[in-house]
Amino acid sequence: MGNGATLGGHQVQSGGSLDLQFPLSNYFQEYAAQGGNPRPTTGRALLFFPKGFDPARSWPILIVTSTSDNDRASPMDVPWYEGAAIKEGWIVLATDATIRPRADSTAWRFAILAAALQTIRHDWPQAAQWPIALAGFSGGAKTTGELGAMLAKSGPIRICGFLLIGINSDRLSAAYRDFRPAPGFLSTPVWISSGASDRVAPPASEDEERNSVLHFSALTTSFLVSFFHHHAISNLDFSFRFLVIVDPVCFGAVVAEYHASSSFSDDQRS
Repeated sequence: MGNGATLGGHQVQSGGSLDLQFPLSNYFQEYAAQGGNPRPTTGRALLFFPKGFDPARSWPILIVTSTSDNDRASPMDVPWYEGAAIKEGWIVLATDATIRPRADSTAWRFAILAAALQTIRHDWPQAAQWPIALAGFSGGAKTTGELGAMLAKSGPIRICGFLLIGINSDRLSAAYRDFRPAPGFLSTPVWISSGASDRVAPPASEDEERNSVLHFSALTTSFLVSFFHHHAISNLDFSFRFLVIVDPVCFGAVVAEYHASSSFSDDQRS
């Protein structure tokens, strides 16, 4: 990567991380303030970059969304995904505001996330073409489906996959009906996983979620895998490989380029 690569006035290090604060426009402040929330003037973006990162090339981005329970914020969930994502050549992004909302609503989360993406694209206009997947666990998985539909409606964003982990109700289909993104949204691959011993989102509820998505649109590619764990995240390496396999047009080329150009062997990456 060239020494001059910066984001928001901060140096970006290959294989490093960046905890960035960025301003919100009046539009996003007003959007976040729906329902009596305060107007956030500043957002926070936590980013992790793979080795060899160069913004002149194309990179897949994983957007991580947490549950809003117990005042949890999305940057807190990044450690669950970071290792597997970075190893496969992904950027990891999670956002939050610098103040707390009265109600941690989907509108609040969308405004902060959209403003963060706007900041990235201001400095790196080519990032508008980078493929994006959205991931969430439990309540974060439900919000992830809503955010995906909202982002797809808001502009030319290449949403190429969802990782919905420990989810017990289908918000993705309802979000499509509410926000009506372009029809191509219906062909986005969806990875649904649960723990075989999960009492919060048992495998039966994951089956219902999958069937709901499939019933909503026969075009949707949906997969279900149950892992032998409780209400927790596991085996994310398989999730990223799934996305590359089922959507090689969106992800395969950029990930293959990353591995071909990496100075690390497969043994060193594992």
